Amino acid sequence: PEGVRFENDIPAGMMLYTDPLIRTVIRNLIDNALRHGQPLTLIRFSLERREEGGWIICEDNGSGVAGEDKEKIFSRSYGKNTGMGLFLIREILSVSGMTIRETGTEGRGARFEIHVPDRIIRLET
Repeated sequence: PEGVRFENDIPAGMMLYTDPLIRTVIRNLIDNALRHGQPLTLIRFSLERREEGGWIICEDNGSGVAGEDKEKIFSRSYGKNTGMGLFLIREILSVSGMTIRETGTEGRGARFEIHVPDRIIRLET
């Protein structure tokens, strides 16, 4: 969309050994940011390596998620559109042992962190 910049800071050599529906997860996160994060000008994906594995980060600089909604947004039938998007994302990720949480700050942007177990991530150097 016009006025929205996308940044992909995930290393080119990263491979995930997971369900092909991971594409649906990424598409849905972008769609949610565009639909619910207005106004926003940036959507960024990155990878963080931590002691407990890899974390795929999807963040934007939009309106963010209210503190009391951070867990509710993953419930079936909760939300402003179909109410299935983030619920389905969590279900798709769980098949491969991944988890998702929202850690952004309301008013400063949403930040979704997807935990990726070491057994399904590979970084080529």
